[in-house]
Amino acid sequence: MPPAEAVVSACKQRLRPILLTTATTIGGMLPLWISHDPMFETMAVSIMFGLLFATLLTLLFVPVLYSLFFRVKFR
Repeated sequence: MPPAEAVVSACKQRLRPILLTTATTIGGMLPLWISHDPMFETMAVSIMFGLLFATLLTLLFVPVLYSLFFRVKFR
């Protein structure tokens, strides 16, 4: 399999599991955020937005950096 096709295939294959685990974890943190408890609200918000940021890094920047680092040509 050519490297460009491998990168695209890997991204397609991992998209759904990454989004599902992110969604379930954020969904589990929503009651803590809504509770307005001073300790748990700030913890839940930081976990949720940290997870969103890490998901974006995983889905966008990792494949791009891999392609740049290994000089994968997309045609």
